[in-house]
Amino acid sequence: MKPRLVILFVAGLMFGLGLAISGMTDPARITGFLDVTGGWDPSLLIVMAGAVATCGGGLAVWRKMHGGNGWFGTTLPTRDHDPIDWRLTLGAMIFGVGWGLGGLCPGPAIANLGGLRMESLVFVPAMAAGMLLARAGFGADRQ
Repeated sequence: MKPRLVILFVAGLMFGLGLAISGMTDPARITGFLDVTGGWDPSLLIVMAGAVATCGGGLAVWRKMHGGNGWFGTTLPTRDHDPIDWRLTLGAMIFGVGWGLGGLCPGPAIANLGGLRMESLVFVPAMAAGMLLARAGFGADRQ
């Protein structure tokens, strides 16, 4: 097996385990976080802050040590001069509404497939269809 695939597999496994251990695979945690007028659950905020700090710190250290070079001959993305456009805004709004209604986002939904949770068995195929539609209709993932 290629080293790159092993690293990707281990990274995905760690991500899924982190989601499961922190309880972020439970849609009730997400809807609890979004319920700011009732029983607000700040645990998602704490998990997101930890993830942003870990990723941001790791990326800063990596850039300091290796410049713009990533693993296996890849280059790290650079800052876009105009990152916010109508497609990004529309996509973020659709994602946010779906996240709020379903209590799932892609990572936890895929992690929940292992437990055969009904929410994920419905959500993941719908998510895949939405990705294909976005690619075909809006040229998503194309430069």
